[in-house]
Amino acid sequence: MLQILALLGTMGAFGYSLTSSPAETKAHEIRPAHIALCTVGSQYYAFELVTTKNIPGTGLATGQVRSSVSGDSPFSVQLAPDGSYAYDLHVSLQRMKAPLQGNLVAWVTTTEIDRIERMGVLDANLQTSGRVRWNKYIVVITLESSDDPDQKQWAGPIVMRGMSRSGMMHTMVGHGALQEENCAAYGYGN
Repeated sequence: MLQILALLGTMGAFGYSLTSSPAETKAHEIRPAHIALCTVGSQYYAFELVTTKNIPGTGLATGQVRSSVSGDSPFSVQLAPDGSYAYDLHVSLQRMKAPLQGNLVAWVTTTEIDRIERMGVLDANLQTSGRVRWNKYIVVITLESSDDPDQKQWAGPIVMRGMSRSGMMHTMVGHGALQEENCAAYGYGN
């Protein structure tokens, strides 16, 4: 339903209208109601980070990853060489103190954990940003003993993790009609 509303808002922004004739609508006219309809879905580009409770002081911690399609291209979206979208990621943790020893490092990995890339160390505000070039991915926050930008894979304990909304979408190919894919294998109960 939200996508239909956004489409209708976009149509109105480009001079199409369901309530008035083409002679009554100016092609350059943009109405505030249409702009509001076009921004309705932004919450769908964020997902929650869940604590593993492996590190003292993280039991009540929460986190969020906001993703946005990068606009560094004349086509409004940036594509990776394999045709996947390139997403800009913004990680933030709340209700947690920075550890006294070690560094919190954000990583991004495929849902199969066969490819891993380091995003970066979280700053004093427990935030960092990075980019991912996969359509389905997991963000992992670990506690590392050092800040090595050349590190290829995490070595410390996992503090928090979260799966992209696209990663949560499953196919039923290879499953029975009423058999669900085991999301608990990724650490998610929903």
